[in-house]
Amino acid sequence: MVERQKQRIEQEMTKMIDELDRNYLRKMQADMHRCAARCCDNSDLSLERVQQCVDTCSTPLNKAQNYVQKEIEHLQNRLQRCVMQCNDDIKDKMGPTPSESDVDKYSLMFENCAISCVDKHVELIPSMMKAMKTVLAQQTTMKT
Repeated sequence: MVERQKQRIEQEMTKMIDELDRNYLRKMQADMHRCAARCCDNSDLSLERVQQCVDTCSTPLNKAQNYVQKEIEHLQNRLQRCVMQCNDDIKDKMGPTPSESDVDKYSLMFENCAISCVDKHVELIPSMMKAMKTVLAQQTTMKT
């Protein structure tokens, strides 16, 4: 059951990343490459200036990718803390020498708590996506 929940959250995160890539990051990547090509086409620039120009072209994409990564890590950390809290709560209830039936009961309680954590965090994804789309839309309109 826990494995199924892990797959569920991974699928939701993958869907989110794919959508952000298709609608924002890929356009920014194409813009970065066009910009870098213009830098390289300028034969009046020194090697150092071309490299600076290319680096400048990649800044918006790097910022956007870092932003997405931080938001995903934040959600993953929140989910992990929730599951850890479930684990701590169950350990507190079990005591030092639980019987076999107690272990089964507490395992089920833990599983239900972990499922609740996943449900709660999957429900957060749409509002997280909305916020991320707003930020990325602002970044894609910025020019290098």
